Amino acid sequence: MSASDLRNLSVGLLALSHGIGVGLMGFGVFFLLFGILLYFDRVLLAFGNILFISGLPFIIGLRNTFQFVRQRQKLRGSSFFLGGIVLVLLRWPAIGMLCESYGLYLLLRSSLPLVSEFIANIPVLGLIFKLPVLSTMSRRFSEGTSKV
Repeated sequence: MSASDLRNLSVGLLALSHGIGVGLMGFGVFFLLFGILLYFDRVLLAFGNILFISGLPFIIGLRNTFQFVRQRQKLRGSSFFLGGIVLVLLRWPAIGMLCESYGLYLLLRSSLPLVSEFIANIPVLGLIFKLPVLSTMSRRFSEGTSKV
């Protein structure tokens, strides 16, 4: 096998790994939303959490996942998120989802301005996102996270 064949094989495996990760995370989000719609069904929420958590290392890698979660400034968000998962598994789904949501907000708040700019440029969602209430919330998020 030549070096170019090995390079092509590794690129193909990386793309396959990313596809698996996106699929796992997509199904995880689906089961989470479906579990919330069915009045916090704990089985669906737990299954969605497991799929979502297992998909993340496939996308960004196992080492990068651990480095992201164990950063000093993200330790509080990680503990809230994982504590919420534990609460869902211990049959406290509503409180667990609140903890997970707060933890996810703490983990991803530094990237919220980027996400809000991206959503504002999507044709249909951009019109909704430019409503006065949502635009002021977006401005407040970007002002609050620029200090971090």
